[in-house]
Amino acid sequence: MIQKLIAVDFDGVIHRYNKGWQDGSIYDIPTNGSKEQLKRLVEKGYKVVIFTTRLNPEMGDDVNLEEKKMDEWLIANGFERGVHYHSITALKPKANFYIDDHAIRFTNWKDISKYF
Repeated sequence: MIQKLIAVDFDGVIHRYNKGWQDGSIYDIPTNGSKEQLKRLVEKGYKVVIFTTRLNPEMGDDVNLEEKKMDEWLIANGFERGVHYHSITALKPKANFYIDDHAIRFTNWKDISKYF
């Protein structure tokens, strides 16, 4: 059986991020229900990958330091690798589903033009 993959954005989906980017710090609490729902997805057999631009080298930050800060925040807030998620990436992985707070669901270009 092929494991299904769900890609989950970090900021605004797991990390509440109520003031936006600010100085790049991970300053907020988890979004309501994020820990429980991620655990539920893993228990249902999904591979959960957290994706974030925080680890994108083109952002100009030290990727290793940013990953360390994310790991520390996740651990401090009770998220466990293998229980709530499997990996963290800067890339948008090939997934069955994407959960992202800045997404617009595509139906057709006419509907998209209403946003811009």
